[in-house]
Amino acid sequence: MSPELVASRSADLESRIVADSRDRVAWIRARSRGITATDVATLTSANAITRAADAKLLGSSFSGNAYTAHGRRREPEIAAWVAATHGIQPSSALYHAVVEKRHLATPDGVVVDAEGRIVLAEIKTTNKAWRSIPRTYLRQVWWQQHVLGAERTLVAWEQHDGFVPVGDEPRCQWVDRDEKEIASLVRLATSLIDELYRRTTAGRVPVRRPEPTERYRALALLDG
Repeated sequence: MSPELVASRSADLESRIVADSRDRVAWIRARSRGITATDVATLTSANAITRAADAKLLGSSFSGNAYTAHGRRREPEIAAWVAATHGIQPSSALYHAVVEKRHLATPDGVVVDAEGRIVLAEIKTTNKAWRSIPRTYLRQVWWQQHVLGAERTLVAWEQHDGFVPVGDEPRCQWVDRDEKEIASLVRLATSLIDELYRRTTAGRVPVRRPEPTERYRALALLDG
């Protein structure tokens, strides 16, 4: 692919940036108005959709712990390793999908390679020895690929023991785009949007299935 087309693909990505996680207030506010990778990762049942809607409307009581604090401390170091070994640059941007602008994702790394393919990185820390990437994290990866139009993602993880890294460098594994899994996540996200629409418009309009544009309008109601 020509350098001009690679630059065009990069410019398209930049145009879809909604917020930056370094401005945490703006980032959280923007995330509350859409469906994120964190949201869809837990959507495995009707009860899970109910809980996700509760979190969207009422906010989450979880504000972090020692493990999340350790992850935040280690992420820049792991991101630097990913950039040095695989050329995927660190990212803190929140992106929206091309068509469905309420579909949002904040990958840990993004690059447009020489062939014009969008490649992502996702970084994790864990106190467990993984035999494979946990399913919850795979759902996050597939959602990010959907939102950004990415072909593959490098998942890099660092195991720790008592918050001391195990091994000299992180482990990593490529995850390719999976259209079947992405389609399933999009359906679940639509169910969540429908539930949010039902709750935010209860008593205002006759009961009927909302049109797609109305589903996204309902998410905007969450932000007042």
